[in-house]
Amino acid sequence: QVQLVESGGGLVQAGGSLKLSCAASRRTFSNYAMGWFRQAPGKQRDFVAAITWSDGGTYYADSTKGRFTISRDNAKNTVYLQMNSLKPEDTAVYYCAAKLGPWSSRDQTYNYWGQGTQVTVSS
Repeated sequence: QVQLVESGGGLVQAGGSLKLSCAASRRTFSNYAMGWFRQAPGKQRDFVAAITWSDGGTYYADSTKGRFTISRDNAKNTVYLQMNSLKPEDTAVYYCAAKLGPWSSRDQTYNYWGQGTQVTVSS
């Protein structure tokens, strides 16, 4: 069983930055991929970014590429999402997720989810 706890959400003005954290309970993630997803009110849950734990390979949605950076800290079992140049359309609940095997942009393939953290970007 894997437990994921997100933190770092909040209210920020457009153009600002936030850094989300996802602390994982499992000690070894060498065979896992970690992803960030987001869901705005009334909309489907969308892929934001993913990282392969073993080699640190990173993958981004087109809407976040160049503005967001996903990273991991092996010693802390923590994944981060640095979000820069935030836009009002980035407003959503952000979820951290984990899956065995290679990364995916499909949320249905992720086995474990955090509780989510709210990010609100004001114009």
